Amino acid sequence: MAIASNNSQETVAGGGVPLYVGIAPASIVAVNPTKAELAELGVNLKSEPEYNVTLSDNEYQKITFWVKHVAPDFITRFDVLMQPVVRTSKDGSKAMWTNNRGQISWSDTDPSAKYDWYNGEGVRKAYVGEDTLLNFIKAWANVSNTGDCYLESIDQIVNGNVAELRQLVTALADNKVRLLMGVKDEKYQNVYTKHFGRLKPQRNDLFIKELNGDYGSFNAEYNADLVLRRWEPAILTPDSEVKDATSIEVTGTDDAPW
Repeated sequence: MAIASNNSQETVAGGGVPLYVGIAPASIVAVNPTKAELAELGVNLKSEPEYNVTLSDNEYQKITFWVKHVAPDFITRFDVLMQPVVRTSKDGSKAMWTNNRGQISWSDTDPSAKYDWYNGEGVRKAYVGEDTLLNFIKAWANVSNTGDCYLESIDQIVNGNVAELRQLVTALADNKVRLLMGVKDEKYQNVYTKHFGRLKPQRNDLFIKELNGDYGSFNAEYNADLVLRRWEPAILTPDSEVKDATSIEVTGTDDAPW
C-alpha cells in the first residue's frame, strides 16, 4: 500500500482547490475557532484544531487568524506564535519593548528615556510574537501613529486565552487589512507576516521594502507585481539579480501549511 497522506488540517492543491498570490484586501472572520466554528465558515476538519504547539523543544501559543476575501472568494489563515516570555536579543543585552501606542523598540533600557519619538505611556518589555500581533492589529484597526494600540489581556493572550482578540472580530467587522498571499511547496496557501497593509493608502512599496530587507524574506512563491491572481506553477522564476525575491521567512508565526 502506498498513500501520500497529508495532515487533516491541511488543504492541498490537486483537488481543485485554488491558491492565490498577490496582495488581497481581506476581512478577519475568526480567531482560534473551534472545529464547529470552522465548519460554519465552510472549513471542515476531522479533529479539533490545536493551538498549543511545540517547536524545537519550545512551547508556543498559536494565535490563528482566519481571513476571507471576496471576488475571488477564498478563506485562509495565518498564525502568530507567542510565548509568555520577554523577547530578548541573542546575547541577552537588549529586550524588545512596547507601549500604549504599540510602538516596538529594541533597547537595553526604557526607550522612552532615550528616544524623543518613543511615547512613554505604558512602556514595558514585550513578549515573544507581540510585535507581529501589534503590527497586524494596527493595520487591521487602521490605528493612527498617535492612537492607542494595546491589549488589556496580553498576559492572558500569550497563555492561550484569546477572548479579547475574538471581540475584535466583531468590533472590526467592517474593517479590512491588505495581506500578501504566497504559495509554498506548490500546495500550501501562505500569508506574509512581516508586513500588513492598510486599505488606505495602498502602499505596495512598504511590502517591497520589507521583502527586500535583511529579515523580511518570504518562504513562499509569489508574483513580482503583487497583483492578486490565481496561482499557477512557476509563476515566478528565481532571478539572481533580484534580492531574495521568492523567499520569505515568517517571523512570529509558523509556515501555516494546512
